Amino acid sequence: MIPTVTFLDLLPADFDITTLRDDVRAGLGGRRKTLPPRWFYDARGSELFEQITRLPEYYPTRTERALLRWHAGRILAVADPRTLVELGSGSSEKTTLLLDVLAQRCGERGDRAGYLALDVSEAALRGAAAALLTRYHHLAIDLVRADFVTQLDRLPPGRDRLVAFLGGTIGNFAPRARARFLADVRSALRPGEHLLLGADLVKPPEVLVPAYDDAAGVTAAFNLNVLQVLNRRLGADFDGAAFEHRAVWDARQEWIEMRLRARTALTARIADLGLTVRLAEGEEIRTEISAKFRPGRLRRELTAAGFEPAGWWTDEREWFAVSLWRAG
Repeated sequence: MIPTVTFLDLLPADFDITTLRDDVRAGLGGRRKTLPPRWFYDARGSELFEQITRLPEYYPTRTERALLRWHAGRILAVADPRTLVELGSGSSEKTTLLLDVLAQRCGERGDRAGYLALDVSEAALRGAAAALLTRYHHLAIDLVRADFVTQLDRLPPGRDRLVAFLGGTIGNFAPRARARFLADVRSALRPGEHLLLGADLVKPPEVLVPAYDDAAGVTAAFNLNVLQVLNRRLGADFDGAAFEHRAVWDARQEWIEMRLRARTALTARIADLGLTVRLAEGEEIRTEISAKFRPGRLRRELTAAGFEPAGWWTDEREWFAVSLWRAG
């Protein structure tokens, strides 16, 4: 068997810019200003986020990676998949911890392991595939350019699938949107297939807040960079120096909010949208929510979506969890 790669594009050519325009018009055109976190990740933002993952304050990435390293064998033994599906795959770097075990298990029974990567970025998909081909010589790779929020019903079929949604990204959904997303994942799976979920857990604010407001200021630069994305792509004239980064723990919602606060009253023009944005001194743009979970809450939400618990793994401090859920 030789490795194979297929590419399926489910998005229109102008999806990225159209979605950006829609998000900015909706988020900055109203009274309460918001931007979704997906626009953090231009080339500069992605570089800054890689730096964030190596910061001493930022525990999620290294903790999740360690959990996958320690427990991949057990996860794959319980789920027993032949195809790993990753939503929002990006570089697929952590995925190799699962693919190593999957490829070995399939090879031992004379079968071919499959990997389906889904992301909105064709460049990220093709870059990840190129790296994987140097590591796995009998892997069937399917690349799907799609939006996992709206297009899970178009997920290509596969054999005995394990869907991985890692990185704590589930926390970026508000509760109603999260319920819809989990229900969509369940609808995309056959009974007996599995979802592997990485979720950050509730912990003291003195641990949480520094993870999103590090002493070196890398997260602040990451947050402020979204204004440069709007300047470059939409002809906006935001002055980053007029804003300051804030990370706030909302104890009632149990989530972190990242915000950009105006240092003074200001007006910015977004030329491509014909939109003028006015902010009072101290007014904020919310750029991210990152919900933190309690085990009982996760179980209730996944059960309501049609899943049954199949495995739970956490670190000794119970800061982060990787959990496995069977489609009922």
